[in-house]
Amino acid sequence: MLASDPAQPVFRALADPTRRAIISMLSDGPRPIADIASEFDMTRPAIAKHLAILKEGGVISVETKGRERINRLNPQALKTAADWLNVFDRFWDDRLAKLKTVVEKST
Repeated sequence: MLASDPAQPVFRALADPTRRAIISMLSDGPRPIADIASEFDMTRPAIAKHLAILKEGGVISVETKGRERINRLNPQALKTAADWLNVFDRFWDDRLAKLKTVVEKST
């Protein structure tokens, strides 16, 4: 993959199941790190590392409110991954259309 590939940071963020779980949590609304960490059996610094990768990928934004850091999902960043994957939707649509043609000819 090219270093200038804009999808790379997003896919890196999506590559880990913990980060995907955090994304799901944030889809319900913004949450401070303490709330997020309470849902996992890992240390708060470990969760902070996952959040940093999500932030680097543009998948979340972080707002400081007093002593809390509120994490908010940026769903637009996920569109980068969706757009890339949609290329393969066309591939499967073409394959399934060809399969349908073959099946219909044989019956």
